[in-house]
Amino acid sequence: MKEYRAAITKEEMAELPALAFRGEIVVVDSPKGLDAACDELLAHRLLGFDTESRPAFQKGVVNKIALLQLATEEKCFLFRLNRLRLDKAILKILETNTILKVGLSVAGDIRELETLRKFRAKGFEDIQKIAPDHGITDMSLQKIAAIVLEGRMSKAQRLSNWEAVQLTDAQKVYAATDAWVSLEIYKKLKRPR
Repeated sequence: MKEYRAAITKEEMAELPALAFRGEIVVVDSPKGLDAACDELLAHRLLGFDTESRPAFQKGVVNKIALLQLATEEKCFLFRLNRLRLDKAILKILETNTILKVGLSVAGDIRELETLRKFRAKGFEDIQKIAPDHGITDMSLQKIAAIVLEGRMSKAQRLSNWEAVQLTDAQKVYAATDAWVSLEIYKKLKRPR
């Protein structure tokens, strides 16, 4: 098993090349296209997974998940859950063991998704649980990506409005990158030497 450095500084990260998803980004914000998107994702065995919520700037206020991101190596689907319900077609992906969904802090994301609709999450892997096996102690996605993928992730869109009428191009790339980076980290950490 390959050992990586344990930690990285902000200054070291600033020197790294930018990491951004360069594949196709598909926004799914209505029932039209939902089944086709889910059928395409069901054909894969490994997906990057993440969610986004509109930030709450008051203590104790938590907004519902507005966006679910599921990424392959070439394509990322952004499901706008503030406009769609957590449909059975999406649940089929989230409830199967035949597709491994990888992300960071997935238990929290799953709990938040369950507030939209109850389901039985299966086939999830958390990057934070496998990174320590490789000597990594920095646990943010940004720092793990810097250590493993040797690239810098922008967090500029993190606190943007994920319930906006239209997502900006910057929001789409940010959201797709978050899901895709988890996939790429997982592949690198699990690759045999």
